[in-house]
Amino acid sequence: MKLSVSALLALLLGACAAVLVAACGSSTKTVSVAGTPPDTQTTSTVAHRPGTTSTSTTTSSANTPSTPTVTRTRTAPEPAFTEKQGSSEGLSAATAVLQAKGYTPTDTSVYHATQVLRVLVGSHESSGEQAFFFVNGRYIGTDTKEPSAMVDVLSQGETEVTLGYPLYRKGDPPGNPSGGQAKVRFQLNNGKLAALDPIPPATGSTAALTRR
Repeated sequence: MKLSVSALLALLLGACAAVLVAACGSSTKTVSVAGTPPDTQTTSTVAHRPGTTSTSTTTSSANTPSTPTVTRTRTAPEPAFTEKQGSSEGLSAATAVLQAKGYTPTDTSVYHATQVLRVLVGSHESSGEQAFFFVNGRYIGTDTKEPSAMVDVLSQGETEVTLGYPLYRKGDPPGNPSGGQAKVRFQLNNGKLAALDPIPPATGSTAALTRR
């Protein structure tokens, strides 16, 4: 009878141990399973949050500054002679140059402000007449060093002017030349004005015909 009780106690102890072991194993398994889902759930929540990706992309695109378009204009040097629009101020400035030198314009209509080479004839009360040349309104000089009895503008173009000088023979009275007229072309070339034809001598020369 004692042996049966001992055996029964052994069986009870074994059963309790088995229950404890089973309980410990179940607890361990429960902790392990419970610790795994948080990472998965967090990732799942971020991935399935509505509109997250599209909103972020849209905001980034809206805040990105646009690059301005740069337009490059190709430039080149102007040719030697460029026609520029003239104005009444050009004539006024030219007249002021003549007046500063003691001359009065004889005919302002010969001053063509739209040409590169421009001319204006001035008269001095005691010395005679001279042609004053301008390039785009800038004064560059006169036709001759000494004035003539009379100077006429016969023709002119963009860079060339033809002047006429009445010629006097020996004994001709002032204002009544009998030697005809000398035509002299003045041309602007590479920024310099040159006479293409011989200029008749002034009064006092030994030549038969002079421009007095």
